[in-house]
Amino acid sequence: MRPPVITLDGPAGSGKSTTAREVARRLGYRHLDSGALYRALTFALLSAKIPKDEWVNLPREALDRFPILLRPNGPRFDVLLGERVLEAELRTPEVTALVSPLSALPAVRDWLLEAQREAGKEGGLVADGRDMGTVVFPDAEVKIFLTADLRERAARRFLERESRQPSAGELRLEAEKIEARDKRDSSRAHAPLRRASGAIEVDTSFLTFEDQVEVIIGHVKTLTKR
Repeated sequence: MRPPVITLDGPAGSGKSTTAREVARRLGYRHLDSGALYRALTFALLSAKIPKDEWVNLPREALDRFPILLRPNGPRFDVLLGERVLEAELRTPEVTALVSPLSALPAVRDWLLEAQREAGKEGGLVADGRDMGTVVFPDAEVKIFLTADLRERAARRFLERESRQPSAGELRLEAEKIEARDKRDSSRAHAPLRRASGAIEVDTSFLTFEDQVEVIIGHVKTLTKR
């Protein structure tokens, strides 16, 4: 039997990427970080010096000049721009600041859809993002929707970026940024963030990392009898 596709969707800071990566490792599947594709295109547009205010009007055909693709590499996918493997370039402050508005553009989401579906055509995939279970893999065998308290998500995101715990003021500012992104992602007209039909909601606010991985693997085993 073809191994299943597992989707993990949820808002920023809910633990999607780290959890998906570990679930994939334990199951022997590949992990698809869909956000890396949007970051790659953001980096490509910045490198091409295309003004940010022109991005919203770029047609799909204009994006074809950027050879962004996924290449299997053991338990993950490398993100390439031409022959260049992108790694640290995807996490620069400038890319991080602009990836959210870029990812809301319908032309961009449609353009990257094929690359994501190609990654899952053989199954054995754990994909995380914001529309994996609703748009990219609507027929996925297992769909998970991760949630967490806003302040908890803000603390996690700050710790991930700064490698230290935030002060009270820093936590408040981080929470405001995430709340604003939640509103943008949930209210956009094209592929909004929402819980997919049939998705199992997992609140990670008070779960350890080990606990949330085990909870998801338990659901996978129950739903796929593996």
